[in-house]
Amino acid sequence: MINNDVLRSLRYALDIADAKVIEMIRLAGRDVAPSDLAGFLKKENEAGFVPCGDDVLASFLDGLIIQKRGQVESKPEQEKKPESRLTNNIILKKLRVAFELKDADLHQVLMLAGFDVSKPELSALFRTRGHKNYRVCGDQLLRNFLKGLSIRLRGQSVA
Repeated sequence: MINNDVLRSLRYALDIADAKVIEMIRLAGRDVAPSDLAGFLKKENEAGFVPCGDDVLASFLDGLIIQKRGQVESKPEQEKKPESRLTNNIILKKLRVAFELKDADLHQVLMLAGFDVSKPELSALFRTRGHKNYRVCGDQLLRNFLKGLSIRLRGQSVA
């Protein structure tokens, strides 16, 4: 899924202003200019569209985790290195952590969007790459998860 679509969907689901998005990105130690954010939030066919890099979206998701759950004090040997490439599985994992979603919650969110996934299929998305039961999270599943999350957070149907 395109990072810009994920950022736009989450901004809508959380019902937050541009300034809050910038603040959340700063929580993860990255600066973004308001003009850049405006470009990230535009659709691909709109003038001024700027592709949102993995680093920016990862910073936003990390900032969301910090805002929702608080800053974690890490030991020097446990320094977290940023993801070199953001996949749909990583995005889903970060959202799961930020909103403290259990398996039943994840299933419910997908059901709100009308997307039925079995529990084993869902748990396979959170396995380590290389595990025999690992499954790649497709764009359709992530899109429906974001739609269901919007419905859950905003309490209304999403077009």
